[in-house]
Amino acid sequence: MEISTSILVLLIVCVLFACLFEFINGFHDTANAVATVIYTNTLKPQYAVVWSGIWNFLGVFAGGIAVAMGIVDLLPVEMLIEQSTASSVAMVLALISGAIIWNFGTWYFGIPASSSHTMIGSILGVGLAFSLTPGQEFGSGVNWSKATDIGSSLLVSPLFGFGMAMILMFSLSQFVNNKIIFQSPKGKEKPPMWIRAILMLTCTLVSFFHGSNDGQKGVGLVMLILIGILPAYYALDANVKPGDYVGNLNSTKEILLKVNPDDLAAGDRKTYGKLMDNISKLEVQMVGANTVADIPHGERFAFRSELLFITRKLEKMIKNEVLPLPVEDLKELKNHSKKLRSMTDYAPTWVLVIIALSLGIGTMVGWKRIVVTIGEKIGKAHMSYAQGASAEMIAASTIGLSTYFGLPVSTTHVLSSGVAGAMVAQDGIKNLQPKTVRTILMAWILTLPVTMILSGSLFLLFRMAI
Repeated sequence: MEISTSILVLLIVCVLFACLFEFINGFHDTANAVATVIYTNTLKPQYAVVWSGIWNFLGVFAGGIAVAMGIVDLLPVEMLIEQSTASSVAMVLALISGAIIWNFGTWYFGIPASSSHTMIGSILGVGLAFSLTPGQEFGSGVNWSKATDIGSSLLVSPLFGFGMAMILMFSLSQFVNNKIIFQSPKGKEKPPMWIRAILMLTCTLVSFFHGSNDGQKGVGLVMLILIGILPAYYALDANVKPGDYVGNLNSTKEILLKVNPDDLAAGDRKTYGKLMDNISKLEVQMVGANTVADIPHGERFAFRSELLFITRKLEKMIKNEVLPLPVEDLKELKNHSKKLRSMTDYAPTWVLVIIALSLGIGTMVGWKRIVVTIGEKIGKAHMSYAQGASAEMIAASTIGLSTYFGLPVSTTHVLSSGVAGAMVAQDGIKNLQPKTVRTILMAWILTLPVTMILSGSLFLLFRMAI
């Protein structure tokens, strides 16, 4: 199957835009990792940003693929496939352009805004705008179940960061006898070595986990582009052997046959019937396919869609306790579903490399504006060693856990709220600068609606132009 020159050019342009978004994400979010080590004189800025960039780069490769697939699932990729290539490109460019504009604008004004909220808002905006076009049902362009999960994660994480940083800071004040850790740096004087080591560790962890979570968002964005524009090539992982998964399908079918459809509600009975049909259809295709190349180009996206229907519906029915099966069978169904998803939930190595490079290089430039906000403008007093360490420790833990559970989280909001929580714990709420706190809160509140309107408007504009 030949790829036309025009399609190839459009694909390259879209991927470059995704890399640009991740590059801006890098220098927008650098402050979250390096502000504390810079403002406590632990590291000079030029060394801090390079160190952070290296660990962001490495984090992309260690983060897995769950968050990336959450991004892909948020905007039903079937919607891209069903449109003309030009319309799909308009959709992709609109969501990336909207995210870039807001990210760059908030960076320019030194406002710690969330790249995660920005991307999610842009995807939701494009999805909703698409559903306003002729022949579409309003709201059909968004996977609302996934949007709810992601929205909850983005909403709760800053509050968690604020509260946990307060608790950690209070605990330190009660149990640490060496009070030097609660002091602010004096001029250019470096902190004691043991404090420097702690701050270096927290900076490293935030950088690494930022790469593992935010890097996946860029990976998910590129995979959305690749699957949407070239589904014949990227709908399935080319490295898997479909025949190896026949056993998983057979076992899934055998377990489901234990269920009497008449015991299910009408809607669940219909889903059950389609599940069994899809399993039987895929079994036939898998048996004769030693490699993905054995599946015709024109059938690969349908194969992907049917496979995702099976795994998603199984997971939903298990979660909702719809299937009257023993615990052992339900556990086995989950394992088979997870195995089957490995055929669709993947990213080529070259995608990881370009996103890791974009994020890592972006981390090394443009960091100063937001570093100044976090280091000087959240609190009225200079940040103490303990405040910096507490905020970063909580941020690293929160981001790491979110990555483990496959949920995108805002590094910016977790870290800045952690700084605020640590300062309140040490000196009370009077230590916060109201103007900065109001600005950060406004960015938190406005990012989603503004990016939704911006990207949605851009999509309708690009669509008319094309």
